[in-house]
Amino acid sequence: MPKLALMLSPADMPPAPAAGSGTTEGPSLFCRAAGLSLAALARLLSGSSVRWIASQPDTCQRVYFANHTSHLDAIVIWSSLPQTVRELTRPVAAKDYWQRGIVRRWLAEEVFNAILIDRTDIKVHQSPIDLMLREIGATKSLIVFPEGSRSVSGEIGEFKSGLYYLARKRPEIELVPVHIDNLNRVLPRGEFLPVPLLSCISFGPPLWLERGEAKVDFLDRARRAVLALKE
Repeated sequence: MPKLALMLSPADMPPAPAAGSGTTEGPSLFCRAAGLSLAALARLLSGSSVRWIASQPDTCQRVYFANHTSHLDAIVIWSSLPQTVRELTRPVAAKDYWQRGIVRRWLAEEVFNAILIDRTDIKVHQSPIDLMLREIGATKSLIVFPEGSRSVSGEIGEFKSGLYYLARKRPEIELVPVHIDNLNRVLPRGEFLPVPLLSCISFGPPLWLERGEAKVDFLDRARRAVLALKE
């Protein structure tokens, strides 16, 4: 493990933002309790260890971008964050999957506070990027998967342009690479029940879009930042 890897607990975190800091009303007590329970269950089922490499948890506004291996990815990254950070972080997920059934819809909307993207009806005047930025305002963070769809082989595919446009429209937001290892074996494609195995979630140092950096160069640099976290 790199010398700069840090293992931090929620106790290491600064206090949550005070009331009136610009955040919207939080979830109900029941949804908060459900979120805590599901976060603990996700960590138990995935057996995930968490590494912060040249980085640390923070309540500042961020975009966590990761490789995509299974439907558990967003939940496991979300659950790996300390509670104060988790409450400010919204996963981006596919509407057609997470609105399938009452329970799944409730989890996405009320517990995970996910931003659901309609992949079948994308319009120029209803850009998913603009929707994400409108939803997070000036305080919330995002979890995104720049590959777009899950990898079948386990290899990290080419990044689509969404991450670039997020960085271009909000250049002050920290972009934090995340690598998910072994989670595709915890919930294989086409399976419903997870298989308990050990996985590792690695958070790397933040990066930003550089002045004048071309889209293809930025996306390649972001992809390499995720690959660099692989053991």
